[in-house]
Amino acid sequence: MLDNQKYLVELAHAKMPFGKYEGKYLIDLPEYYIVWYHNKGFPKGKLGEQMALIYELKLNGLEMLLKNIRSNYKK
Repeated sequence: MLDNQKYLVELAHAKMPFGKYEGKYLIDLPEYYIVWYHNKGFPKGKLGEQMALIYELKLNGLEMLLKNIRSNYKK
């Protein structure tokens, strides 16, 4: 598997590590929550990078891409 493919599989299985939505898949977070973070500033590091990509995917209506990856590829 290519690095980009591995990254997408990892992103599809990534979960929120804290807060109100702790344990929920990032792609399943409510859009308003991701938009709030976009406006406030994403956390530093890998989680912030993942959340920024989730924002872009949701903005462009591509949530099903990660949901399909999650169901077809195990972590």
